[in-house]
Amino acid sequence: MKVTETNLDGCVVLEPTIFGDDRGYFFESFNVKRFNDIVGKEVNFVQDNQSFSSRGVVRGIHYQLGDFAQAKLVRVLEGKVLDVAVDLRKNSPTFGQHYSIELSAENKKQLFIPRGFGHGFSVLSETAEFFYKCDNFYDKLSEGGIIFNDSSIDIDWKLPMNVIKVSKKDLELPTLAMASL
Repeated sequence: MKVTETNLDGCVVLEPTIFGDDRGYFFESFNVKRFNDIVGKEVNFVQDNQSFSSRGVVRGIHYQLGDFAQAKLVRVLEGKVLDVAVDLRKNSPTFGQHYSIELSAENKKQLFIPRGFGHGFSVLSETAEFFYKCDNFYDKLSEGGIIFNDSSIDIDWKLPMNVIKVSKKDLELPTLAMASL
């Protein structure tokens, strides 16, 4: 497995070793021992989530607060997305900065997003099936978010504004400066 560090401490890209022939392919998508060696600590994933979206959908930027903060391991099962992690750790030298990467069923890359980060993605293909593991359970009272088009973060979602589709709930999210962290 190839591991690539990002500009955000603790956030890493994982590329599996793919074994293919004329019958198809095989790869190990997750191995807890290897994964914990890569991130340098024990991460215990307790919840898997999956979503399906059409082109132009932007989900996020979401996070969980306090005792319900979540680390995530994300990947795409079908289609292509631009995946974004935002450093929300107030004492971090990269606070408010983001990292983005194209994840697809074709490239099979995964992104590990540690606790203390916001997360979002935009769908670049006609449809996309998105899958992620969480190391903590979702708690509605602990959810937080930042508006997708916050100019202080300046994310290029790789879509024209007239194509972007955002939920009513996500359109009401605050800017980073106004967010509860």
